[in-house]
Amino acid sequence: MDILIGSILGMVEGLTEFAPVSSTGHMILAGHLLGFEGTVRATTFEVVIQLGSISAVVVFFWKRLLSLVGLYRTPGQEKSAHLNPVHILLGMFPACLLGLLFHNYIKEKLFTAQTVIWALILGGILMILAEAFRKAPPSAANLDQVTYSQAFIVGLFQCLALWPGFSRSGSTISGGLLAGMNHQTASEFTFILAVPMMVAATVKDLLDNWELLHASDLPLFIAGFVTAFVFALISIRFFLRLISRLKLTPFSIYRFILAIAFWGLMK
Repeated sequence: MDILIGSILGMVEGLTEFAPVSSTGHMILAGHLLGFEGTVRATTFEVVIQLGSISAVVVFFWKRLLSLVGLYRTPGQEKSAHLNPVHILLGMFPACLLGLLFHNYIKEKLFTAQTVIWALILGGILMILAEAFRKAPPSAANLDQVTYSQAFIVGLFQCLALWPGFSRSGSTISGGLLAGMNHQTASEFTFILAVPMMVAATVKDLLDNWELLHASDLPLFIAGFVTAFVFALISIRFFLRLISRLKLTPFSIYRFILAIAFWGLMK
């Protein structure tokens, strides 16, 4: 049962972590349906499988990640202007600061069915507004054209993702569109920005709960990690091909449907 539960939840995590549909909402729903919720073991498992998802980003964007630290230069990349660690720091700073200041409040008050439902709805509205008011034509058609101010604006929007259910991808892609990026660039910047953010959050949660882990949990964690990695890799590739054609509105509609389903199951 551990391997089955781990595989199912890993698949849910991998498919939803980087789509603007709220992986948190899906994980809460799936955990509720499987009866795997409300324990430290379940909470720690969710942290572990996030590492699987973020590992998929590292594999998918390894050249770009190496270029951030000067170990690789993409063909045609200009020396004078390209995505660099300053962009990432600017994108991380607002959410990191708020996350540290309000960590306990978020854990105690915002991880409820009611707050997630509202976050799903409000996040969907934000995405519709971002499509309606995005800058056209965009000033950043690829990652190397992203400015420091655009990176910081995305960082401000990422603060919304501290509210479970709002969706990190939905918030940051919306911020990127409003700041002047096209859909592809906003999505790629979102995925790359997720690496340090999710690694930092995951390591912190693992350290906080390390003494509660047991060797008997390994089959569950390994199944979840591997499944999350595989499905996240598939999801990233599929989403990047899809986003420029579908835009964000269909994902907004899906979020509204998910909120209704969430409300019905949690009554």
